[in-house]
Amino acid sequence: MPASKKTSKPASKSASKQVTVTLTRSMHGQLKNIAASVRGLGLRRMHQSVMIADTPENRGMMHVAGHLLKVEQN
Repeated sequence: MPASKKTSKPASKSASKQVTVTLTRSMHGQLKNIAASVRGLGLRRMHQSVMIADTPENRGMMHVAGHLLKVEQN
């Protein structure tokens, strides 16, 4: 019988860095892709803040809507 293979589990996502994102300006009149990026970050209304994982996908959405957001490292 072959020996059982041990696999290591990847690091959990909860251990990743977090950033706080706040919507400081209105999405009214913005392009659809900018509004979709803000919604994808979990922001619905002005002055709402959410904590999200610092991933390349989220960084891309923050870059697209950067003129509407305030981003703080935690």
